[in-house]
Amino acid sequence: MNQHLKVLTAALLLLLRAGLSAQAQEYIGTSTAKPMDLSKAPGVKTKLLSTSGQTKTYILVFAKGDEIVAGLTKFAQQYHVKNAHYQAIGDALSAKIGVYDYERKQFKVIPFAEPVEVASLTGNITLVGGKPVAHTHVSLATFDGLLHGGHLFELISGPTVELYVTVEPTPLYKQHNAEFDANLIDPDLTK
Repeated sequence: MNQHLKVLTAALLLLLRAGLSAQAQEYIGTSTAKPMDLSKAPGVKTKLLSTSGQTKTYILVFAKGDEIVAGLTKFAQQYHVKNAHYQAIGDALSAKIGVYDYERKQFKVIPFAEPVEVASLTGNITLVGGKPVAHTHVSLATFDGLLHGGHLFELISGPTVELYVTVEPTPLYKQHNAEFDANLIDPDLTK
C-alpha cells in the first residue's frame, strides 16, 4: 500500500508541474523583441488612394496567412515612411497581443490560437534609431462576443485585413524612456 501511495504522489506532482508549466505566462519587453521577418506578408496588396500636398493615403489589403506587423513594417521601409497613422478592420486566424505590466516593464502576452474578428486596429509609424517602426493597438472579438484589446505583437490575417494608412510629411521620432523601458514619441526631436 505504501508503494501505491508513493506512485500516486509522484503522479500527482507530475500533473501539478505540467499544469503549472502549461500556464507559465510569457512576457515580452521592448529590448527582448525578436528581429522582424519581413517576408511573412507575401500576399499584401498596396494602392495609393489619394495625395494632398505631401500627405498620401494608401490601402494595404492583406491576404489569408499574411502577418500584419511584418507587412506594415515592410511597407514603411519600402515607402520611406517617417510618420504615419493607420486603422484597419478584418479577420484573423490567430493573434498575439500584450498588456503592459508596470512592475516588470514588459508586456504580458495574451495569445489567441483560434480565429478572431479584428473589430479595430489602430496605430502609428515613427522613427526609432532612424528606422520606421509600427506601434499598433488592436481590439479582437472572440466567438463568445467578448472584446479583448492590447498592444499588437502578431496577427495572422484570415480572409482579409483592410488597412488604411495616411503618410505625413513631417518626421516623428521616438526616444527611449528608461522609466518604462519603452520608446516614446518626442515631438521636439529632429533626429
